[in-house]
Amino acid sequence: MPTMRSLLVRGMLVGLAAALLAYVVAWFAGEPQVAAAISIEEAKAAAAGEAAEPELVSRTVQETAGLLTALLVYGAALGGFYSIAYAFAHGRLGALGARATALTVAAAGFVVVYVTPILKYPANPPAVGNPDSIGRRTALYFTMILVALLAAAVATYAGRSLSSRLGTWNAALSGIAVYAVLVGAAYAVMPAIDEVPGDFSANTLWWFRVASFGIQFVLWGAIGLLFGGLTERSLRHGAPREPRLQPAATR
Repeated sequence: MPTMRSLLVRGMLVGLAAALLAYVVAWFAGEPQVAAAISIEEAKAAAAGEAAEPELVSRTVQETAGLLTALLVYGAALGGFYSIAYAFAHGRLGALGARATALTVAAAGFVVVYVTPILKYPANPPAVGNPDSIGRRTALYFTMILVALLAAAVATYAGRSLSSRLGTWNAALSGIAVYAVLVGAAYAVMPAIDEVPGDFSANTLWWFRVASFGIQFVLWGAIGLLFGGLTERSLRHGAPREPRLQPAATR
C-alpha cells in the first residue's frame, strides 16, 4: 500500500487532470446555456426598463480563466478527499484490485456527493432563483450532502455487519436499501425549492442541468480511471519480485 502522502499527492494531481477534461465539457456544453440564460435575464430587465448592472468581471474572463481556475481548485480538492476515501477502502472491498477499487470509490462518491443532493436541489442557470434566498438554498444543498454522507456511512456499516450472515452480494444490496430508505426520508423531510419562473425556457434549463451532470460525471470518472491506473502501476512496480531459479547445468 502506498503511503498516505503519495496517495494524497497523486489524488490532487489526478484531480487537476480531471478538471481540465471537465473544463472542455463545461466550455462546449455548459457555457452556451449560461449565455442563453443571461440573455433571457437581460431581455427581461430591458423590458421592465431596468438598467443593466455593471459587470465586475467580464463574461470573457468568467468563461475562460475564471471557470478554469474554479475547476482546477475544485478538482485538486476533490482529488485529495478522494485519495483519503480510497485509502480507507483499499483492501476492504473483497478481492477488488486497485483499478476496481478506485472506480468503485469514484462511483460511490459521484452518487453520494453529487447525484443524491442534486436530485433534491437541482442546479439552476443564471436568472433562475430568488437572489434573497441564495443563502438558504446553499445551506439546504450542503445539508443534503452531509445527510447523504451520513447515510452512506450507516449503509456501509450495515452492509459490513450483515456480510457474514447474508454473504457479500446480499449484504451489499441490503446496504444500498438502507441508503435509499435514509435518503428517501431526508427527501420527504427537507423543504422543496421551486423558484423557476414559468416563462423561463425549458430547453435552456434542461440542457444546463444535463451539462452540469456531464461535468461532474467526467470529473469523477476521470479521477477514478486515472487514479486507479496510476495506483495499480505503482503497486505492480513496488511488489517484490521472486528470485529466478537457475538451471541445474549452470549451478
